[in-house]
Amino acid sequence: MPAVSGVLGRLSELMREVTADRGGALWRLAAEGRQLDSNVIRLPAEARVDFHVEPDLDVLLYVADGSGWLDVADTRQELEPGCVAWLPHGARRALSAGADGLVYLTVHRRRPGLAIRAAAREAAVQEAAAPEGGEPACLLHRVCTECGRLAQERDARYCARCGTRLPTD
Repeated sequence: MPAVSGVLGRLSELMREVTADRGGALWRLAAEGRQLDSNVIRLPAEARVDFHVEPDLDVLLYVADGSGWLDVADTRQELEPGCVAWLPHGARRALSAGADGLVYLTVHRRRPGLAIRAAAREAAVQEAAAPEGGEPACLLHRVCTECGRLAQERDARYCARCGTRLPTD
């Protein structure tokens, strides 16, 4: 059965509900049968999504509000409302929010959600395995509760995929 098309949300309404310190996903595309994933993400002031590589998916990013920087490889580009950026798969990238935070829309091909969560949890278990005689480390504080991605950076505070604040130790 095809998904119903039409207006799914209004950014102006989402923004009315945002507080200065709230970060993470403000909206997600949730229609069944879709071929795309899309999110509206807010990074609080001075927050950062550290360098990461998305090996499989190209991502289109549209800046809706605030300001910040996009770092791709060795190049830093300023972000402001209205900017559209293409982030090809395999590109090493990072995002930083300016003093007023950064709100952006991402769009990319859909991945099966359960496969992402299962793969991230499996990766966490494998990485946590200690040598004989040791106790495995718990890495659940590095697994995003929203999208299931395992943060590769040991000191990550936000999910590099969706911008959600990671659980604390």
